Amino acid sequence: MNTYDYTRIIFGFSALMICLTCLLFTVIQQRTDKKNNQIYIALIYIVFFNALSEIGAGYMEALLFESNTYFLVYQTMVYTYFAVHTMLSPVFFAYVTTVCGVAFSKKSKMKIVYVAVFAVTELLALTNPLTSWLYTFDENRLFKRGWAEYIIYAAAAFYLVLAFLRLMSTWKALTEKRRSALFYFFFVVAAGILVQLVFNNIKVELFAEALGLMGIMLSVESEDERIDSDTGFYNRRALKLDLDGYILNKRPVQLIVLRITNADIILRTTGLENTDVLSGLVADYLRSAVPRAAVYNASTGTFVIAMTDKSEKEARDKAEELSRRFDSTWRLNDMDIMLKAVVLAAGLPSKQIAGARHAFYMIDAPLPKGNDKKVLTGDDLNYLIRHNAVEAAVSRGLEEKSFSVYYQPTYSMKDRKLHGAEALVRMHDRELGDIPPDEFIPVAEQMGIIDRIDDFVLEQVCAFIKSGIPAVHGMGSINVNLSVIECMRPGFAEHINMIVERSGIDKHFLNFEITESVAADDYELLSHVINTLKSSGFLFSMDDYGTGYSNMNALLSLNFDIIKIDKSLLRGAEQTELGRIMLENTVKMFKQMKRDVLVEGVETAEQAAILANLDVDYLQGYYFSRALCERDFVEFINK
Repeated sequence: MNTYDYTRIIFGFSALMICLTCLLFTVIQQRTDKKNNQIYIALIYIVFFNALSEIGAGYMEALLFESNTYFLVYQTMVYTYFAVHTMLSPVFFAYVTTVCGVAFSKKSKMKIVYVAVFAVTELLALTNPLTSWLYTFDENRLFKRGWAEYIIYAAAAFYLVLAFLRLMSTWKALTEKRRSALFYFFFVVAAGILVQLVFNNIKVELFAEALGLMGIMLSVESEDERIDSDTGFYNRRALKLDLDGYILNKRPVQLIVLRITNADIILRTTGLENTDVLSGLVADYLRSAVPRAAVYNASTGTFVIAMTDKSEKEARDKAEELSRRFDSTWRLNDMDIMLKAVVLAAGLPSKQIAGARHAFYMIDAPLPKGNDKKVLTGDDLNYLIRHNAVEAAVSRGLEEKSFSVYYQPTYSMKDRKLHGAEALVRMHDRELGDIPPDEFIPVAEQMGIIDRIDDFVLEQVCAFIKSGIPAVHGMGSINVNLSVIECMRPGFAEHINMIVERSGIDKHFLNFEITESVAADDYELLSHVINTLKSSGFLFSMDDYGTGYSNMNALLSLNFDIIKIDKSLLRGAEQTELGRIMLENTVKMFKQMKRDVLVEGVETAEQAAILANLDVDYLQGYYFSRALCERDFVEFINK
């Protein structure tokens, strides 16, 4: 009489419990709507049913000679195991393919090979009662391998190798966490197969597969780092990774960008605490309109829908459908509110969107000036083509010397003598011609090369000061604009000091300008950078006071030498009595704070006369001169 195969039963039971855990976790996390989720669940079911077969076979093995019925049940368990388990490797290959973002082409010849190998192995398993090629039972009712079992193992190895190659070919499209999980599965399953192939009495293969699935569950199917906690949609990081995957695998995708354009007004009206509520309001609608797995929360008030295997027309129709919802009111905290939205739809790749960077420009960039359309598609998005062209121009700009430094003079209010100048970067591209700063600077910031442009400007200014021309003409300083983003980078103050000290000029000749648009949480760090550079001898100015960015906390926290008042306040003083009062009191406040005051945008003698009655220190504007290239500037001040 045989005894129970406890090793087989224990390994089978362990695999069964692991599968139940993975299935329960997947359902609780509600990650069942993406294709890879569904294939993963199929993998769990395969191993689950195989575990049941293993447990049953291990139990029945001890009862083989009790009756023919027990022997028949045992045969059924073995048959079920092979019929189901043969599916595991090809399904896992399909899982890896889906996770890597690769689409199976309907016309692909390789797809025929994949299906053919699977069909052959499955046919061997299903027809074994007739052929006995895969396995048989001897006169003692003991299991014996057949020659076809090696074909099953070879087919499994074939799919695992294909999955490994797929993983390597899409390496950049996966996070390190996902790569590690898939490698873990390869290693554990391969070890289990090898052990069971060599030692047939150690039924560890199924347990190894269950362990591999648990690793995948924890690192791939658990997508906490990819999920936006407020909406349950995928986040911006997930969008970037997925777009990179589509591009790497040359898989077309239709992008629909839904941008709520009056979210800030609504939140100021109903209360900033409603930020999450407002996002949830739109998110609830999107869940009913599109599959949740296709939606990304790119930023507050901006959602992206990625539609794979869809036509351009289908994307346009969906964009129109989403737009029509915003013709009706939304219910927020017992109030009916009107949300305004613009929906953009374009394919990736297309002439408007060549890559992920361009897609994010469509998501984040200001809409075209004067736009009155609710849905932008096709030629409506040609402004993105312009952005792509500017991006290419900026990329080659430094190498082709497209950038140059212009100088706009500043004058002392008391004697109208030359006081200094502001250095301004200009760009002339060989293909696009002159590109305005408000167009190329945001692009350079987005590309991460604004620091190189800033360094170029600073080096040019240092060389100009080193020439001695500014000192000969009595100039007190030259103003150089700094990017707040760059100021916050580690080692920034040391980097600036290195450039200036290398030039050998007096640091008091440089006055750095910062536009105050930094968040209050960053004042401490920015103040440290400013004070560090001021202790080295540099001066600092706050630029564009009065443009809407101005913050009294910044004035109190940051140690500026000069406050530059934006031209908008001067225009207001010229037009109304209230505007004049605002300008007068603004200047008075800064003087009481012991700050020098420079007014920008002085264009007429009348404006200069208005300022003559105020305690202003310096003037700058077209009334004196436009920004000039270095040669013309030198000629101008010589006169």
